[in-house]
Amino acid sequence: MIEPPRRRFERKDTEQYHVCLGGPGLSRHDDRRFALRVLDTILGGTSSSRLFQEIRERRGLAYAVYSFTSAYEDTGQVGLYVGTRPDNVVQALAVVGAELERLRAQSFTAAELHRAKENLKGRVVLALESTGARMSRLGSELLAGGPLLSLDEVVERIDAVSLPDLSALVAELWAPERLSAAGIGPAQERFEQALSALGEAVPA
Repeated sequence: MIEPPRRRFERKDTEQYHVCLGGPGLSRHDDRRFALRVLDTILGGTSSSRLFQEIRERRGLAYAVYSFTSAYEDTGQVGLYVGTRPDNVVQALAVVGAELERLRAQSFTAAELHRAKENLKGRVVLALESTGARMSRLGSELLAGGPLLSLDEVVERIDAVSLPDLSALVAELWAPERLSAAGIGPAQERFEQALSALGEAVPA
């Protein structure tokens, strides 16, 4: 049973506001985890992602902005983070809301999907260049009871991801009613104002 979304704010005299949005994701045994990694690459997992390009590169609203995923035995999480100055936090969250709405509008293109796949495959290969990294991966899968996929099998799974796969994951995992919000900063009022700027991206 999925718990209802929550909002949590901790007041702290920081120079920036730190805001996370997120919700339940996929377990490490879910075959859709490869599609989720491709989706994360498109949304905010790299410097060429939508969030990074729109918030940092084009508007200069934040230095740190990214999305992330985590996978565990029987569940997981999806989320995104923005860290920015008080005078930018409302506008930055407004752009996040717009990007989440664009994500839900299934605006993926074949070219965007291809770039994300190639980026992800390159990172997977580079991450396994050392013997230690390979052994760590194998040990992790053995401890978790997961399948020991070869590098070629991982690449095949990534290549098999389709545009409908991404759309289905967005509809399930990034639905507004699943997303919680957490923030740290000097004033809760500004945090609430920033969340309001998300529009329909998260529930009120």
